[in-house]
Amino acid sequence: MAYQPKHNNDDHNRRLYNPYQDLQIPIQTLYQLPTSAEYLFSEHSLKKRRSWSENLAYYTGVCYLAGSLVGAAKGLVDGVRASEPGDTMKLRVNRILNGSGHAGRKFGNRAGVIGLLYSGIESGVEKIRDTDDIVNSVVAGLGTGAVYRAAAGVRSAAVAGAVGGVVSALAKDVVMSNFDAF
Repeated sequence: MAYQPKHNNDDHNRRLYNPYQDLQIPIQTLYQLPTSAEYLFSEHSLKKRRSWSENLAYYTGVCYLAGSLVGAAKGLVDGVRASEPGDTMKLRVNRILNGSGHAGRKFGNRAGVIGLLYSGIESGVEKIRDTDDIVNSVVAGLGTGAVYRAAAGVRSAAVAGAVGGVVSALAKDVVMSNFDAF
């Protein structure tokens, strides 16, 4: 029986179509879906962590987006500063768009590579240590900074590693303190 719309004058002569009537399921429980995550194996429910591939996509994407936004903002400021008094509006807009696009790509690509390195090192350290704590983040930050700046020399790599370790420790501490508030 096909669905027939209700009309005000013959409501008493029509029967509405219910596609679930033969399933013998109480209609009240049909759409009560679970609110917590469901796992195939119970040991997966004990972990409160993303997989390495999810971390890879997450950190790389977030870093690329943040770097692109920062670069676009820098390009916007540079484009506004580069405008000259005799420029037309079309030329000013063109300078701003070119500056924003160039700086946004440059910063975004650099930040994306940093996120990629960080997620790979963090996943590797976690796999080796078989724990999830702040030490993994600090070691990943140290390694990321050192690897990213390794081509510039030992001193530059050491400084970048130290900065990366401190920044990742602070970021992990801020994230965990905000996460515990929920």
